[in-house]
Amino acid sequence: MLWRDLRYALRTMRRNRVFTAVAVLSLALGIGANTAIFSLIDTVMLRPLPVPDPGSLVEPLYLYPTDPWLNGATFDQYQFLRDHTLTLAGLAASAPGKDAEMVDGNYFALLGLKPAIGRLIGPQDEGAGVAVLSWPYWRTQYGGEPRVIGRRITVGNLPATIVGVAPRDFFGIVAEARTQIWLPFLKRPAYVSLIGRLKPGVSAAEAQAELAPLYMQSIDPDRLRRDANWSRVKFKLESAAAGLSAGMAPWGSVRDLYSKPLLFLMAVVGLLLLIACANVASMLLARGAARRREMALRVSLGAGPWRLARQVLTESLLLSFAGALCGWFVAYFGARGLARIMASGRVPLVLEVRPDLRVLLFLAGAAILTGVLFGLAPALRAMATAPASSLRSAGDTRPGRIFGRSLVVSQVAIAVVLLSAAGLFLRHLSDLRNADLGFRRDHILLVNLSPTRGEYTGPQLSAAYRELLERFAAIPGVRSATLSGATPISGGAASRFLTVEGYHPDEPERRAFVNWVAPRYFETYGTPLLAGREFTFQDAGASHVAIVNQSLAQHYFGGADPIGRRLTLEHDNQSFEIVGVAGDAKYLDLHVPPPRTVYLPAFSETGVNANAFALRAAGDTAALAVDVRRTVAAVLKDVPVESTRTLAAQMDASIVPERLTATLAALFGALGSLLVAIGIYGLLAYTVARRTSEIGVRMALGATRGAVIRMVLLDALWMAGAGLALGVPLAIWSRRFAASLIAGLPETSALATVAGAAALTAIALAAAYFPALRASRVNPIEALRYE
Repeated sequence: MLWRDLRYALRTMRRNRVFTAVAVLSLALGIGANTAIFSLIDTVMLRPLPVPDPGSLVEPLYLYPTDPWLNGATFDQYQFLRDHTLTLAGLAASAPGKDAEMVDGNYFALLGLKPAIGRLIGPQDEGAGVAVLSWPYWRTQYGGEPRVIGRRITVGNLPATIVGVAPRDFFGIVAEARTQIWLPFLKRPAYVSLIGRLKPGVSAAEAQAELAPLYMQSIDPDRLRRDANWSRVKFKLESAAAGLSAGMAPWGSVRDLYSKPLLFLMAVVGLLLLIACANVASMLLARGAARRREMALRVSLGAGPWRLARQVLTESLLLSFAGALCGWFVAYFGARGLARIMASGRVPLVLEVRPDLRVLLFLAGAAILTGVLFGLAPALRAMATAPASSLRSAGDTRPGRIFGRSLVVSQVAIAVVLLSAAGLFLRHLSDLRNADLGFRRDHILLVNLSPTRGEYTGPQLSAAYRELLERFAAIPGVRSATLSGATPISGGAASRFLTVEGYHPDEPERRAFVNWVAPRYFETYGTPLLAGREFTFQDAGASHVAIVNQSLAQHYFGGADPIGRRLTLEHDNQSFEIVGVAGDAKYLDLHVPPPRTVYLPAFSETGVNANAFALRAAGDTAALAVDVRRTVAAVLKDVPVESTRTLAAQMDASIVPERLTATLAALFGALGSLLVAIGIYGLLAYTVARRTSEIGVRMALGATRGAVIRMVLLDALWMAGAGLALGVPLAIWSRRFAASLIAGLPETSALATVAGAAALTAIALAAAYFPALRASRVNPIEALRYE
């Protein structure tokens, strides 16, 4: 019986190729978009680590009053927690490096891993020059050769002996990092990330209750004395089943950056799928009305209501699975494309988006739910078929017309929410790009070097860098060149506690960001110098000078002149004389206000404290890269150019989550509007075809073509207006909801909602125009003979 239903459904789909193509495409877009976003959520947030019993892994997090939740501790804190905990079976430490991840001796044992070949790092290896390779690195670099054990390699500047290869599926405890090489701690690190494993029978809440006071005891008393904020630090344990959820960086981890945007996008694509379901449901209802005689004949020949419903649901599910099959390709390529966009951010990551069991189950579940959702209404109508009335009339019934219009109204309402969300995120992205930065982002090329790979002493490197600055400034098209320890919006920065002359040192927040900069720094970046002077190369001598930004000067000196006053930084034995005040500039992140900042000379008596060059060009910035590399090779033969990029590209990399969200929201809003247009067009085209005789009578009684066009357009406007009446309040609520999740969204602006409503009104009129034009061309004589 089911096989006959399937065969009949296939024949029906083959006879109605245009209908089938439109329905399958609509469902493919909806199901594919949902699966693509879910694939990313699965990769970033859900996929468990490939280790035994990942559910018992936890990570300790702390919350400093001015920072997000971070996973970081001093090595002394790590040892104290490791030695005093009674609720954890073990605690391990790791620290990411540029070329490898450093781990302590019980890292692999805590995770319960066994080597693919050789052995893994153990307690006996701490301080030793050994290395463990990842499986992919072993296969690509050494061809999977088992005799790799015992070979010597150099990681950065560190020689090491390969002692083993990690298990095939293990990529490290940070899912997006994809560690290639592990090394033991060769010296005591300053800060480490922590991961622990609960003892059997111990809950995370019990372990947190034990570790929270231990963490407070582990804080260095000197740190508490210098900064009272450390006494207000909060502590918690989170599951690390899917890897570490927070990093030591100020912006956290990739999971921190993308979890809320991805969850919000999941809600957005869910709305898109609802529009697709309503679209296909209205199409099926319209086709069902045309098949009323067929259904009536089936009832007359003995078919029961459930038999008719099963036939309709079979057709719906077949359409749904065809849409899911096409949506799989949309999801596969879409998720990979989105992963590449996410990988372009300032956080280095490699996301391996692959179809695991959860993704396949999600796809199958979405197909079944979608098929039932849009097939239920046509199935109920088929069950209610009355043979006598259906055989007498081919016209549609009033309840059927009302239900079909209700589906279109719901599509319009949901589309308003989608377009409003798209406008909201596009406005947010525009605000970030056009914010007052305190510097100019245009025509600046950033050049980073790796001096640790060369054999230069401090004075030699200082002299070479001064020569590089002179040669860079002489390159045709370069207006100025400078050097700094950190570049704007790179995410990297140093901070120190400071004491200001004449200011009470008992203030709890005394932290300032510090950057080491060369002469012409403020000129090159376009940051205004409000008072005093810039640095000169003569400042590299015995004089200790500093430039502060406007926020720091205002905070510590009010309206008084800070020039000539002195400040002292933590761990420095001398004070610095303030010789200038610069304008405020964004330092770490576009999302936060400019911090209080101290600028120190990059060149000192002992060497240079910066590696990031910046060149301001008169024209095309990218064209300078070749000349820059040639100049570096001529001055520093053993120092490679690590990277060249424009400042604009670096800033775009810092807002990848916002760019991704805005782009996808705009795309899904456009797709939703397209589906609404198809729905309105399909319903009105069907309505015009079913009302041909009525329109013929109206025209025979004197109705003009213009009156008929107005009738159809007013019908479309009525549906659009009803949809807007429902959708605008939903859009306002969703805007506030999104703003509560994602900081910085302009929730008070109604422009996005108004623009979305206007766009949908125009779309409704455009979609209704062609059915209206067709209705106006009805021949009254032929229409009266329609039946």
